[in-house]
Amino acid sequence: MMVTKQIIVALTNGLHSKTAQSFVQKALAFQSEIKVVRHSKIVDGKSILGLLSLGIECGNVVTVKAEGLDEKEAVSMLSSFLKNEINVE
Repeated sequence: MMVTKQIIVALTNGLHSKTAQSFVQKALAFQSEIKVVRHSKIVDGKSILGLLSLGIECGNVVTVKAEGLDEKEAVSMLSSFLKNEINVE
Protein backbone atom coordinates (compact mmCIF):
# COMPACT_ATOMS: atom_id res chain seq x y z
CA MET A 1 0.00 0.00 0.00
CA MET A 2 1.21 3.50 -0.80
CA VAL A 3 1.10 6.50 1.56
CA THR A 4 0.50 9.88 -0.11
CA LYS A 5 0.44 13.40 1.34
CA GLN A 6 -0.13 16.68 -0.47
CA ILE A 7 1.53 19.71 1.10
CA ILE A 8 2.37 23.35 0.51
CA VAL A 9 6.13 23.91 0.51
CA ALA A 10 7.16 26.41 3.20
CA LEU A 11 10.92 26.42 2.62
CA THR A 12 11.84 30.10 2.23
CA ASN A 13 14.01 29.54 -0.86
CA GLY A 14 12.14 26.52 -2.14
CA LEU A 15 13.94 23.29 -2.91
CA HIS A 16 17.31 24.55 -4.20
CA SER A 17 20.54 22.54 -4.28
CA LYS A 18 21.28 22.63 -0.53
CA THR A 19 17.74 21.79 0.58
CA ALA A 20 17.38 19.18 -2.17
CA GLN A 21 20.57 17.54 -0.90
CA SER A 22 19.20 17.51 2.65
CA PHE A 23 15.89 16.08 1.41
CA VAL A 24 17.69 13.29 -0.46
CA GLN A 25 19.87 12.47 2.58
CA LYS A 26 16.72 12.11 4.66
CA ALA A 27 14.97 10.08 1.93
CA LEU A 28 17.93 7.70 1.62
CA ALA A 29 17.51 6.77 5.29
CA PHE A 30 14.26 5.00 4.38
CA GLN A 31 13.87 1.65 2.64
CA SER A 32 10.66 2.73 0.92
CA GLU A 33 10.48 3.91 -2.67
CA ILE A 34 9.86 7.66 -2.49
CA LYS A 35 8.33 9.87 -5.20
CA VAL A 36 7.71 13.61 -5.32
CA VAL A 37 5.02 14.98 -7.66
CA ARG A 38 4.47 18.52 -8.96
CA HIS A 39 2.22 19.41 -11.91
CA SER A 40 1.80 15.71 -12.76
CA LYS A 41 5.60 15.30 -13.10
CA ILE A 42 6.81 12.45 -10.88
CA VAL A 43 10.45 12.14 -9.80
CA ASP A 44 12.46 9.86 -7.53
CA GLY A 45 12.65 11.45 -4.08
CA LYS A 46 16.17 10.05 -3.72
CA SER A 47 17.46 11.91 -6.80
CA ILE A 48 18.85 15.44 -6.41
CA LEU A 49 18.60 16.12 -10.15
CA GLY A 50 15.06 14.81 -10.23
CA LEU A 51 14.01 17.07 -7.37
CA LEU A 52 15.73 20.12 -8.86
CA SER A 53 13.98 19.46 -12.19
CA LEU A 54 10.63 20.12 -10.48
CA GLY A 55 11.59 23.75 -9.77
CA ILE A 56 9.89 23.69 -6.37
CA GLU A 57 9.49 27.13 -4.79
CA CYS A 58 7.96 28.36 -1.55
CA GLY A 59 4.18 28.16 -1.78
CA ASN A 60 4.12 25.38 -4.39
CA VAL A 61 1.88 22.39 -3.82
CA VAL A 62 3.66 19.03 -4.05
CA THR A 63 2.74 15.46 -3.25
CA VAL A 64 5.09 13.11 -1.41
CA LYS A 65 4.48 9.39 -1.97
CA ALA A 66 6.19 6.41 -0.40
CA GLU A 67 5.74 2.69 -0.74
CA GLY A 68 7.53 0.13 1.39
CA LEU A 69 8.19 -1.01 4.93
CA ASP A 70 8.64 2.47 6.40
CA GLU A 71 6.33 4.42 4.07
CA LYS A 72 4.36 6.21 6.82
CA GLU A 73 7.49 7.43 8.58
CA ALA A 74 9.05 8.51 5.28
CA VAL A 75 6.07 10.58 4.19
CA SER A 76 5.70 12.10 7.65
CA MET A 77 9.34 13.19 7.94
CA LEU A 78 9.78 14.39 4.37
CA SER A 79 6.50 16.32 4.47
CA SER A 80 7.59 17.98 7.72
CA PHE A 81 10.90 18.88 6.08
CA LEU A 82 9.15 20.54 3.12
CA LYS A 83 6.82 22.39 5.49
CA ASN A 84 9.96 23.83 7.13
CA GLU A 85 9.29 22.09 10.44
CA ILE A 86 12.66 20.31 10.45
CA ASN A 87 15.95 22.23 10.28
CA VAL A 88 17.85 22.15 7.01
CA GLU A 89 21.35 20.84 7.65
